[in-house]
Amino acid sequence: MDSFELNKIIGAILLVALLVIGIGKISNMVFKVNKPEKAGYKVELEVEQGEAVESKKETTKEEVDIVAVLSTGDLAHGEKVFKKCAACHSIKSGGGNKIGPALYNVVGRKVGALSDYKYSKALAEYEKNWSFEELNGFLLKPKDWIKGTKMAYAGLRKEKDRASVILYLNKYSDTPLPLP
Repeated sequence: MDSFELNKIIGAILLVALLVIGIGKISNMVFKVNKPEKAGYKVELEVEQGEAVESKKETTKEEVDIVAVLSTGDLAHGEKVFKKCAACHSIKSGGGNKIGPALYNVVGRKVGALSDYKYSKALAEYEKNWSFEELNGFLLKPKDWIKGTKMAYAGLRKEKDRASVILYLNKYSDTPLPLP
């Protein structure tokens, strides 16, 4: 193929592009579409003012009946759900840290207490212990419970999953805490 044939092909492509753009511009001039001043229909939402304000002020750290939550869980299910966590955390005694800290003896331990793991600043400065309530809130949505945590996991939405994992974590301890 010589250069003249190539020039014809490129010219034809450019001509088609110019025709499409030109026809579009000409049709916009010929057919002027005016937008209506008033919308054809309006979607009305029934929201009480107090309700909308409360939902914005609502925090994720609300009171939860932990006894009721824990009653929904079981150890066998917790072992199954913990497999998601096992990619980043070890649960065995002496298992050591992975991407996340070792979780053996975690229930009742101070948050950010392992000396051989580099916690995020938010977890290192958090002044609470991993109680059943704290674990429940954290496992629901870690980034909302402790703002600034480097844990990238989205959380466990199902109450049964969280309760089962908490029971499973409590089992893997030198002295498991008594259930409330």
